[in-house]
Amino acid sequence: MRPEQLDLNLLKVFEALYREGNVSAAATVLHLTPSAVSHALKRLRSQLGEPLFERHGNGMRPTPSCQRMAPQLLAQLSQLRQLLRQWGHFDPAQARLTFQLGVPDALEPLVLPTLARLLDQHAPGCSLISRRVERGQLSRELAQGLVDLAVDVRQPAEPELCLQPLLSDELVVLSRSDRTSLSREAYQEAAHVVVSRRARGAVLEEAALAAIGVARRTPLRCQGYASAARIVAQSQHLLTLPRHLAEPLLTPSLALHPCPLPLSPIPIGLYWHRSRQEDPALSWLRKTLLSALPQQLASPP
Repeated sequence: MRPEQLDLNLLKVFEALYREGNVSAAATVLHLTPSAVSHALKRLRSQLGEPLFERHGNGMRPTPSCQRMAPQLLAQLSQLRQLLRQWGHFDPAQARLTFQLGVPDALEPLVLPTLARLLDQHAPGCSLISRRVERGQLSRELAQGLVDLAVDVRQPAEPELCLQPLLSDELVVLSRSDRTSLSREAYQEAAHVVVSRRARGAVLEEAALAAIGVARRTPLRCQGYASAARIVAQSQHLLTLPRHLAEPLLTPSLALHPCPLPLSPIPIGLYWHRSRQEDPALSWLRKTLLSALPQQLASPP
């Protein structure tokens, strides 16, 4: 194959299929039909002389050679997009972009509603995809353009990453509604539900507890706060979580308490890759989000 003969539009199809792992999902992202995506993939396979993907259940799995080469290709595509964006002024009202946001499930309710509202008001032609990024992969995924921005608990950032404080949220405690007060002693003696998508390791509030030397008994670990709140409503377990995650979960079966321990607020940060510092689209998105979120969290529920 002569590289100059390659139809570059096919690389957009490759990128979408690699990220989504499914022909129908890739078609949705590209605003194409699944048959058009399949036809484009067939053309790309023919031009490259490589199968690229293999069927795996209901999805498509990259071949070993595809898996080896794809990160470099996606990184180059990301750099090309950045270059093209810098040539023109970004007009959110006219833009037709898809922003990729990396955010843990637990923090989605804090940022996603606000970001969706901002896009609807100021950039109606843009779309947003929220996806979970493992902290150990954050730098790589930002560098390769797999995500444009990331929201996570603030931690020391690698040199190639930029970090901007986004917001802080105080920790509160949910209990069954018949518990009318909560002392430090009762908190430390109680059984606790913790929430994490991972099977082991520290949870969201763990660093704040460790900073004051408090360990808890945590016999239950689940993947979502909604499930954890239901467990608390039917037991004597406690659930510690940020206030703006707790308030939407309140029902007559639950009580919300200030945390009886002097825990520091959870610091949330906004991350992006240094190479995209001057990207006008992402600069607009960052500034808009940073200006809107503190106002949202300061307003009464």
